[in-house]
Parts: sequence; C-alpha cells; structure tokens
Amino acid sequence: MKKFLSLALAVLMLFGCVAMLASCGDDAKVKIIDIKLTDEEYAYLIKKGNTELQSDFNAFLAEIKENGEFQKIVDKYFKGEGTKVGVTAGDLNAANNDDTFIVVTNCPFEPFEYVGNDGKLYGIDIEIAKAYADSRELNLVIKNLPQFDPIFDQVEAGLADIGMAGITISEDRLASFDFTTAYYNASQKIIVPADCKDFDDCKTAADVENILKGLKDKSIGYQTGTTGNWYVAGDADWGYDGFSNVKAKGYDTALDAINDMLNGNIYAVVVDEAPGTAMVKGVNGN
Repeated sequence: MKKFLSLALAVLMLFGCVAMLASCGDDAKVKIIDIKLTDEEYAYLIKKGNTELQSDFNAFLAEIKENGEFQKIVDKYFKGEGTKVGVTAGDLNAANNDDTFIVVTNCPFEPFEYVGNDGKLYGIDIEIAKAYADSRELNLVIKNLPQFDPIFDQVEAGLADIGMAGITISEDRLASFDFTTAYYNASQKIIVPADCKDFDDCKTAADVENILKGLKDKSIGYQTGTTGNWYVAGDADWGYDGFSNVKAKGYDTALDAINDMLNGNIYAVVVDEAPGTAMVKGVNGN
C-alpha cells in the first residue's frame, strides 16, 4: 500500500510539474516572438577619417578576442559568469582632450549598456570601453545620452571619440561615419502582449511579415533612429519596405514603447533581439 501511495504521489507530482511548466508564462505581461526578422552586425561608431582611432581600436578588439577577454565579457552578460564591472556615468558636457576617451551611449539597451541598481553603467560595450581606456592609460568618460540619435551628432562634431550602443553597420551610415570591425551579429524581433496569439503559427520571417502586412488600424513602436525604426517605417537606403498599413510610432527607448504597448496604445514593438529579450524578462519579473 505504501508503495502504491508513493507511486501515486510521484505521478501527481509529475503531472503537477508539467502543469506548472505549461502555465509558467501565465503571469507574463509580454513575450518576444522567436523569429529573426533581419540579419545585422554591430560595430562601434567613429568620426569619418579618424583612421588612427579606428586602427588602434580594431587592434584592441583583435587582441581581446585572441586572448579570450572578449568572450569573458560576453559570458558575464549572456551566461552570468564572472563579476560585472560598473562605470560611473560621466558629464554630458565633458570636453575631449588627449588624456580622455569619451564614449557616447544610450541606455537602456541591456546587455550592451544599461544602468544598474547602484546607478553605475554596465554592459558589454561599457566593459569593452573600460578595458580599452585602461589599456591605453586614458581617463574614461561615458556620456549616457537620453536618446539614440544624438550619438551620431556627438561623434560627428568631435564631442566624443566613439559611439558604443549596439549600433548596426549600414551603407547609409558608412557614407558619413567610419566603424570598427564588427563584434556582434544581431537581428530584429517583435514583442507583443503575452495574450497575443497572432504569431503562434509563424515559422519564418515571411510568416511574421505577412501578419504585419494584414494589420489594420494598428500602431507598431520602436526606438527612434534604430534599425527597428527603418524596418517598420521603411527606408530605401536600408533596404526595408516598411509597413504602410500600420502607424509607425517612435520612442526615446524601446522600453518606453513596451510600456506604451502595455497601456494599450500600440499593437507591438520591434527591437533588437538581445536587448528585447532582456526587456521582456525585466517586464515579466524574471
């Protein structure tokens, strides 16, 4: 009898676990559709013609990739391995000089750059910036701008040495700026409310796009100036047709867009895969 009860209890526990797994997302607010919509490369933004910095930073990237330091930094943020290093944000009005290395970024864009609970800046780009400044014995100043677009203005005006914010290389941007070698392959994905079932049967990017093309009276959000912007609104230089049947709505950050979606004001959000995944976890309290 004891064996029977033990077996019955084990079966009940097994089914209970299955039920828990099946319902683990029941309290989720948002979800990311696990289909890559684009194929991109991130690199660091440098003023056109600054070949000295471009060459030196490329040499630094090659060095840390070869000695394993680059992978260690990446693993901190994707695998939770190692101790993350935070940097205090610098003065937005800091002047450039020979002793400083000024970086412009835009948070939140976890895991590449974000503000930690202690108020310091963290992320893959932040730690790479610190490692470079330390190796060249430079004073690191990181300007965390409230918007993404001004990063380009700051670099072009010489108010910063480099832009580090998960910036996608494109022919359009290459016409006005130089880039370091690529350091990360990225893509856009779509985020929707957790109870949205419109994309449940989608298998490919074409499937997702067919759903988007069939929408009526819907708005889709994105962070202004990012690839998500051009993907939704359309841009010939980027090779994106966009979706003329929806209202394209820009926000200072993708997180602002997600929050507006939760308020029922927009249908979905298009954002870079890794930051989008981190935002979904944060919003859902994971």
